[in-house]
Amino acid sequence: MIRLTWVQPEDLVGHELRQAEEEGKDARAIRSRWLAAGGHLAPARAGASPAPPSPELRAFAEELLTELSQLPPLWAAPENRAPRQAVSGRGGTGERRALRHRLHAAWLGRAAGCLLGKPVEKLPLEGIRSLARATGNWPLNTWFTAQGLPPELAAAHPWNKRSAPTSLAENIDGMPEDDDLNYPLLNLRLLQHHGRDFTTADVARLWLDELPAARTFTAERIAYRNLLAGIEPPHTATHHNPFREWIGALIRADVHGWTHPGAPAAAADSAYRDACLSHTANGVYGAMFAAATIAEAAAGTGDVHHCLRTGLTVVPADSRLSRAVHHGIQLAAGERDFDRVVDALHAAYGHHHWVHVIPNAALLAASLTHADGDFTGSITRAVSGGWDTDSNGATAGSIAGLLAGHPDALPDRWTSPLKNRLASSVPGFDGTGFDTLADLTTELAQERPQP
Repeated sequence: MIRLTWVQPEDLVGHELRQAEEEGKDARAIRSRWLAAGGHLAPARAGASPAPPSPELRAFAEELLTELSQLPPLWAAPENRAPRQAVSGRGGTGERRALRHRLHAAWLGRAAGCLLGKPVEKLPLEGIRSLARATGNWPLNTWFTAQGLPPELAAAHPWNKRSAPTSLAENIDGMPEDDDLNYPLLNLRLLQHHGRDFTTADVARLWLDELPAARTFTAERIAYRNLLAGIEPPHTATHHNPFREWIGALIRADVHGWTHPGAPAAAADSAYRDACLSHTANGVYGAMFAAATIAEAAAGTGDVHHCLRTGLTVVPADSRLSRAVHHGIQLAAGERDFDRVVDALHAAYGHHHWVHVIPNAALLAASLTHADGDFTGSITRAVSGGWDTDSNGATAGSIAGLLAGHPDALPDRWTSPLKNRLASSVPGFDGTGFDTLADLTTELAQERPQP
């Protein structure tokens, strides 16, 4: 029997119980009924429990998912909100060549940061620290390696099995496929086909046409399943989807920011329409925050601290996402030892799943703040902090690449192994060079609507 991750009802119940608690719903009675029937809580790190349930237990799980969706919250929580229109675009952002250089650096930065985090994805924080220390790479400063690693440590903290053959220092040969790069490619195609006025339904149709289902995870996989079941957006984000506040929408935000340089509110609006296919509330806010931050960095006129402040202006100040990002920034600004910053973040947000947007957004903001926007410092801090290592490294690399301003400003040890080659299952993009992607993104960024 195939134990498919992220979609089986008996696994979704545990995740929905956690999400209900975060939303202020009293799900204690449902939790007790589920456990009494032989159900289990959410798998700690993996997407699927190891053994199939009885048909009766699976049917009961479906019933409870519906019941959980109907529970009222104990307190009023902010719903999805569109970006605040007070933050307006600024028109021109400089000449085309400078923008193209920034976007080229952003593509390379996103790839390098993602690749750095790939082999340690899913590992606990102590595992990441132990692996790096054992090979003389702590504080983290370059690619992970298995060379010289004690066998007992390798057995205690195994590399991500899908990524180890392509993402360790000794075997990197171009940028391997990753969902953190597939989604930017899809969003380029989205803008090519539908322009800046695309709808959430356009995103849905594009996924069905060009995104292989097996390349989706967590909330995106649920939304894809819901589309196949005939459920229309935005209900695709809420129907039996306990991952609706996880990080997936945030990792889709880069193109929305890259193609709106100097226009953070417009970038956030674009990210909002994309995110609503699969996410709600803080899951959407994470995408809006990232898109606005990236848009401001793409303008080439502000430092990382200004860009992060701008990103926060487009999300509700009373949201958990905003409070967590502020917390990450404050910790990083007041503590020189980044390990201590990470420890504080894990103490505050470690109760969340490692793919949830709240801890990851806080870590992302802390990493960029602590590194003062420096490229190497940003991606290594983002990855060394654990949780969703490849996604955080990717977004940190995108922002820090924009701030660096030119691909030649990025250290060669990060860009040379990429060999200007990206693998992807998105049709038409496999083997594409980052210079070509920079050209295409620049063209889309230049296609501004008339005032």
